Amino acid sequence: MTILVQSDPCLIQADHLTVFADGRAIVEDVHLSVHKGEIVVLIGPNGSGKTTLLRALQGLIPSRGSVTKRPELRTGYVPQIFARDPSLPLTVRRLMRLGGASQSDADAALARIGIAQLAEAQVATLSGGEMARVLLARAVARKPDLLILDEPLAGVDVQGEAALYHLIAELRDELGCGVLLVSHDLHIVMAEATRVICLNRHICCEGTPEAVIRSPEFARQFGDRAARELALYTHVHNHTHDISGHSHG
Repeated sequence: MTILVQSDPCLIQADHLTVFADGRAIVEDVHLSVHKGEIVVLIGPNGSGKTTLLRALQGLIPSRGSVTKRPELRTGYVPQIFARDPSLPLTVRRLMRLGGASQSDADAALARIGIAQLAEAQVATLSGGEMARVLLARAVARKPDLLILDEPLAGVDVQGEAALYHLIAELRDELGCGVLLVSHDLHIVMAEATRVICLNRHICCEGTPEAVIRSPEFARQFGDRAARELALYTHVHNHTHDISGHSHG
């Protein structure tokens, strides 16, 4: 694995990254980088290899090609699926500590995400939205240089989604980190993205949200109607949301 010089703003870079399963390429010849301060959003149809790519970038599955990381890179990861055993007694505070965070960092992260009241709750009893927030807090408690978020708001109600994506942007600024996230909610996530990568086993198109929406490849993957609606949405959606999901112009 190549090591980047410490002053390089690039946090992680993949070159010719390819992942095979059952003799076929799930992800093929991907070139990707995330720099400090960026929110890079990975989109694509179901089965396009998004989760596989995130796992390969972290060395969690075998891959070909190269992944280059900044020296001593700290990564906070929110997986798409987090298995919970209802028979296992485990509090939120204990789960936070299992992630390697100190008690003070864990408590501070729970407070920052707005769920300090859940510290003594049993993980098995959490709702989907509460679990999503706990996992985000667990990733933040590591004080990461890079946040990797795979559908981080699964189970969050529609009203809360925009507020939490805005919170992710705030965390990017507070931590001085980069963010790589997968999302299916294109309308909301486009408002916070620095750069968008459309994946369907290979990278179909990449650029600013506005450039990607207007790309013929985007329309090919998501349809002309989605492209037109998103182009209109990004043009008129210039308000913000509070933590309750209420809009402010």
